[in-house]
Amino acid sequence: MRYRHFHYKGTLKTGTLKGILNMEKLFVDLGKKSYDILFSDSFNGFAKAMSDINAPKKLLVVTDSNVEKLYADEVNDLLIKNGYDSKIYAFTAGGEENKGMDTILGICGACIEHEMDRKSMIVALGGGVVGDMAGFAAAIFMRGIDFVQVPTTLLSQSDSSVGGKTGIDFMESKNILGAFHQPKLVYINVATLKSLPNEQFVSGMGEVIKHGIIRDSEFFDYIEKNSDKIKTLDNETLIKMDKINCSIKADVVEQDEKENGLRAILNFGHTIGHAVESAYDFKMTHGECVGIGMVGASYIAYKRNMIDESTLNRIENVLNMYGFKIRVDLPEKEIVYGYMQKDKKKIAGKLKFVLPTKVGEVMQTTDVSKDEIFAAFDYITK
Repeated sequence: MRYRHFHYKGTLKTGTLKGILNMEKLFVDLGKKSYDILFSDSFNGFAKAMSDINAPKKLLVVTDSNVEKLYADEVNDLLIKNGYDSKIYAFTAGGEENKGMDTILGICGACIEHEMDRKSMIVALGGGVVGDMAGFAAAIFMRGIDFVQVPTTLLSQSDSSVGGKTGIDFMESKNILGAFHQPKLVYINVATLKSLPNEQFVSGMGEVIKHGIIRDSEFFDYIEKNSDKIKTLDNETLIKMDKINCSIKADVVEQDEKENGLRAILNFGHTIGHAVESAYDFKMTHGECVGIGMVGASYIAYKRNMIDESTLNRIENVLNMYGFKIRVDLPEKEIVYGYMQKDKKKIAGKLKFVLPTKVGEVMQTTDVSKDEIFAAFDYITK
């Protein structure tokens, strides 16, 4: 299967791998830290992909107890059959409540027990929480070992597995401790999405929709017009959607790996979204909160005459189309605002907002007032 990219020229390279059914490839050009993202509808090509990157024989597959039941044995058996000394380490079911230092120490302890060294490798098999923590453990174990991302949720396939951000939550602040640590490979099996609860699929679509709004109007058109095929989890459609989506994020990461400028546009919806997520004690999914945050940020842009009402309505309609709740019962505004003050994206004490100027284009600003933020809270409140 081949399809055209939506705008991108230059360093992003795509192609179809020979000999493996339904496998697509995207190249992320980061110099010595470059890697491929592979898109498939099975795990059958994973062992060969590991061989292609000269993966060391000593591996630790890090997962959570939910994903372990579904895919860990299959992936581990494939690795063992192909000559790898691979061991599974599964921590308690993934979730923000487990995204802390105790889990990181557990992973590092498993590395020691498995007699791993600086040439060994961690395989992150699971959603965004697994990828964030396995990647962070890889970044600090023996001052840094390689790792591979095998994301199994739409949220992780569309966002967190690409770009090298790893980390954990600390003192009620999301992802406040972490490191930039690029994977050696990202292997995406879209068939795993069929095992997701619907709320997790909705969560992942939050990041997919976000990428269209911030960077690619044609991609936004695509997900708007193909919602039926996307929601039925057609493998070919998912591979196409994931590949275009990842190319958008990869293009941004290539230009700004460590978020010194352009990469901050990927935080569209997150300034309010992270605060809502914290205020609800992480009982709402990340993507759902990002969706709410995108509506809030878009409302601020609308009130500033940066976008018209039809654009605001269109953004809300696409979110509705994929099952988002765009109006919620927020806690007291001061409580949500208080969580925003802990946001790691603050600059000189000022909150950074990403606001749309049209579908496919955004701008960054630190001059959003408290009154504007509270008006946005009112807008997104039932």
